Amino acid sequence: VLIKESSNVRTIILNRTKQLNALSLEMISRLLEVFHAYEEDPNVKLIIMKGEGRAFCAGGDVAAVVNDINKGSWKLGANFFSKEFTLNYLMATYTKPQVSLLKGIVMGGGAGVSIHGRFRVVTDNTVFAMPETALGLFPDVGASYYLSRLPGFFGEYVGLTGARLDGAEMLACGLATHFVPLEKLSLLEDALCKANSGDPKIINSIINEFSNTNPKLKEKSQYFRLKTIDRCFSRRTVEQIISALVSYKKEKEADKNMDDWISWTIQSLKKASPTSLKISLRSIREGRLQGVGQCLIREYRMVCSVMQGEYSKDFFEGCRALLLDKDKNPKWNPSKLEFVSKDMVDRYFAALDDKDWEDLKLPARSNLPVYAISKL
Repeated sequence: VLIKESSNVRTIILNRTKQLNALSLEMISRLLEVFHAYEEDPNVKLIIMKGEGRAFCAGGDVAAVVNDINKGSWKLGANFFSKEFTLNYLMATYTKPQVSLLKGIVMGGGAGVSIHGRFRVVTDNTVFAMPETALGLFPDVGASYYLSRLPGFFGEYVGLTGARLDGAEMLACGLATHFVPLEKLSLLEDALCKANSGDPKIINSIINEFSNTNPKLKEKSQYFRLKTIDRCFSRRTVEQIISALVSYKKEKEADKNMDDWISWTIQSLKKASPTSLKISLRSIREGRLQGVGQCLIREYRMVCSVMQGEYSKDFFEGCRALLLDKDKNPKWNPSKLEFVSKDMVDRYFAALDDKDWEDLKLPARSNLPVYAISKL
């Protein structure tokens, strides 16, 4: 984590380029320290977040988490997530504006340290995804809060399939606040440093000067499928979602303009961990009715159950297949959706049966701007 100071502006740069700026425990601890300090410091008015190299941040370093757990105890994993989720909460309720410049890859934990901030600036090469269900995890870092607030059932679609969105799609669905062409990104950064202001109205108007307010969605953008997505992903269960997609595909089979999107969507769901799909769907649905803090506390329960590995070891198997051995052939257990009962899903949402474990304690927040209060 590098820090550049320019009068009242602090630019935080994620600088672990070989790992696409994946967040290690050290990086998360450092960010927590810095965000706490800057909130107290009257000389800091604005925070800019960016990534060095070709990614903003590819996520939390879950391979390292799995390594730690395999060497010691699942509680080492719990410690990583408790710090990460606390940082997400701090950013979501921050009293000073944060501008995230989302160049390149923004996935998983990378979304957690940016989407919760006030301004999210995307560009030509931004690629966003929450790919957790393919890893035996679920969209965490407060994703059940922000995915559940996307138009219609787009959040369910993005969270369950791991679909990748580009900058224009992120702006269209509300994950991003601005789209700035790549060649203007460094000019924007300079302008924000020069203006030296913490007033959100001023910051917004500066970003607007460099923005393309209406970047064109690609002809085959998933965002144009919102009607179909709503029709299928509004179903009550994952099984019903897949069956709605399959019947839609059959209906459209005669259509010459039918493309691969629907097959891709069905395949993505069939490849993902059945347990992950079920807990992810329930998590996003519950998130619609909860504030950001409640979402993070619930997600922490869920992630601790995943780390503990008592009901399913899919997370360890997913990491093995995708990140460690890279054979891309995870053997999920339970192997089918019908083997994951409601009772099994319920356990991920309950407090853990472990005398040393406790729910996530989020820091008390005061004097919050209206913008932050609305998220509680």
